[in-house]
Amino acid sequence: MAQSSRTTASLRIGTRGSPLALAQANMVRDALGEAHGFDPSGIEIVVIRTSGDRIQDRPLSESGGKGLFTKEIEDALLKREIDLAVHSAKDLTTLLPPGLILPACLPREDVRDAFISRKAANLAALPKGARLGTASLRRAAQVKRLRPDLAIVPLRGNVETRLRKLDDGTMDATILAFAGLKRLGRADAATALLEPQDFLPAVGQGAIAMQAREDDELTREALAAINHPATATALAAERAFLEMLDGSCRTPIAGHAVIVNDRLRLRGMIIRPDGSEAHETAREGHVREAAALGADAGRELKAKGGPDFFKGP
Repeated sequence: MAQSSRTTASLRIGTRGSPLALAQANMVRDALGEAHGFDPSGIEIVVIRTSGDRIQDRPLSESGGKGLFTKEIEDALLKREIDLAVHSAKDLTTLLPPGLILPACLPREDVRDAFISRKAANLAALPKGARLGTASLRRAAQVKRLRPDLAIVPLRGNVETRLRKLDDGTMDATILAFAGLKRLGRADAATALLEPQDFLPAVGQGAIAMQAREDDELTREALAAINHPATATALAAERAFLEMLDGSCRTPIAGHAVIVNDRLRLRGMIIRPDGSEAHETAREGHVREAAALGADAGRELKAKGGPDFFKGP
């Protein structure tokens, strides 16, 4: 589609095909329609199957780490098969492919993790040796830090698939992002919420990021109308923190930034995969310094952990 013939109403959105990914793509489509005053149904949603969707028989950390849920979508964007991509921000690689940028974010949802169980009211109440299923090394490491007696079992699949594993007794508990449950209308599935001061979220958790080509002025302008600056600024700090640590889903890293007025507060953590050791840090400064604050926090933790930190004890 030639740039000159395009309009905002004819944009093509690339997304994964999971129920949550489609819900998020529709949120972006609706926001664009409202911001620009047109029927959003004219915007095409293009479903793209990613490596992460195809690999179901092993942990993603053994298959290449971050990027498995974004690479094919980014390839389609670079080939101009789509005009923008909608991602869960926590799925994005720390370094984007050349020519691609993140020009906008929707307002951030609740960043907390949700503990879900049919057998216990909270994480502390799980019986000794209970099976907790998760595909996240960050969640597994933080659980091990709090409850080293629990058995951590790999658990993949969409939200409903994971919930069924609790119903059939395969797992005693799991932990999912509360933001995803809310967007799917399943907030009621949460047994208890894990507060960030006790269980630090993933970088980008709760944020929907839009990706576009750097040279695509029309799309960038269209997305600017729905960008939420506070979310974008917090995400910039968190991603700078992650980048300094060379973070991927192979490494247990947590980070969360909040903005109050013109001040940004960031907490970051690195954890050994078995939960046996963790280092934390915090930064506060003006929002203009967001990326610098994140990078400085990452630099500190990288020095504290040393080159072998993530290899285990």
